[in-house]
This record gives sequence, C-alpha cells and structure tokens, in this order.
Amino acid sequence: MRSPPGHASWHAIKQAMMTADQLIDSLKLQAHPEGGYYRETYRSNEKGVFAAGERNLHTLIYFLLESTSFSAFHRIRSDESWCYHAGATCTVYVIHPDGTLETMKTGPSPENGDNFQIIIPANCWFAAEVEGANNFTLVSCGVAPGFDFSDFELATRDRLSKEFPQHTALIQSFTRN
Repeated sequence: MRSPPGHASWHAIKQAMMTADQLIDSLKLQAHPEGGYYRETYRSNEKGVFAAGERNLHTLIYFLLESTSFSAFHRIRSDESWCYHAGATCTVYVIHPDGTLETMKTGPSPENGDNFQIIIPANCWFAAEVEGANNFTLVSCGVAPGFDFSDFELATRDRLSKEFPQHTALIQSFTRN
C-alpha cells in the first residue's frame, strides 16, 4: 500500500541517515582501483566462451562513490549496467570508440533527468563523479559476460588524450596519471 504524500517510510528515513562510511562498513566494501568502493555480490556458476575467453555469464557488485573522489576513466570488454540505490546524483561520462561523448545520470530524481538504470556499452571509456559536496552514490553494477579483472583497463591521461584530443579537459579531470 502506498504511503500518503508527505509521509516518509522508515526505510527512506533510515537510508537518508546512513553515511557513506556506514554503508562502506555495513556492506563490507573495499577500495576499487578506479576509485570508490565495491564488493562482488554475485557471480553466476554458468560460464560461456567469449572473444576474451571463458567468462561467467553474469556478475554483480555494489559500488559506492563519494563526492571527494571520482571513478577514473576505464573500460571493460562487456556491457555494464548501473542500478541506483541511494545517495546523490552521479554523472557518468562515456567516450565511445568513435569519439562521441555521452553523459548519463543515475540518481534519485527522474524529474531532473536522473535514471534509476543506465547501461555503459562494452569497450567504451567511462568515468563518474557524484554531484554536490559531501555526497555519495550507491549503485549495483551488473556485467554480462561477467567481469574479470583481465578485461579491465585503467586509462592513462596521455594515451587517452592522444586518442581523443577533443576531450582532453575531461580526460585530465578524470585520470590519475
């Protein structure tokens, strides 16, 4: 049954009170090489053979990003879906292989252009940041075929800027070396 307008559910109140540190602790998240924190929550038992080799069919993680950091440009060999859970709006910058820049937002406010789900296509470079100060975003990231760190590539500033000079300023903001 729906709550009347203006009535906050206990779940919503509890979610609003949880801090990033509390979520990192309670979800047992660890630092991710791209930035942020993660924990794998699912890896399918079924496997398939793909261009990159044998992979699980699907994997799923929690991913938490704070506004004091960013997710650096990286790419993987599989499609990745992000499903919003809590926190502020997160902007994801996607550079497609042809150089097209796409900006996606995931977050709590569809009326402001946020999406509860976004898809990052395989082999695209992408980076992310949380909007506003002292904020965080918690999402689940699903990868199919399943994620394997051998399919993960962290961008270097010089290489990516040479490949996509039209995006040099953005690349400089979202790379660490």
